[in-house]
Amino acid sequence: REGTGASGKRYSSRYIGSMVGDVHRTLLYGGVFGYPGDTKNTNGKLRLLYEGAPMSFIMEQAGGLSTTGTERVMEITPEVVHQRVPIVMGSKNCVQEVIDAYAAAE
Repeated sequence: REGTGASGKRYSSRYIGSMVGDVHRTLLYGGVFGYPGDTKNTNGKLRLLYEGAPMSFIMEQAGGLSTTGTERVMEITPEVVHQRVPIVMGSKNCVQEVIDAYAAAE
């Protein structure tokens, strides 16, 4: 947010409150949609089969990327029907910056 990432770009936050609305806004105006895992929900809160994979497919068809921070969402084989995953999706350059930040933190 402070412009200290690899791109030097400053970001602001927007939150509509529904994944479809937020991803639609990201598709229109660029940027990143993120619903990462946290200490309470380490696997994220969005379900892979109903939310993560369908929106990731749309984002990638539009030329963007979708990741959990460590792997591409569309390459995850579901283990259970309601499996949850962390999600970061958006334009390639912005999401790559997030992926690089995850890798640097490990």
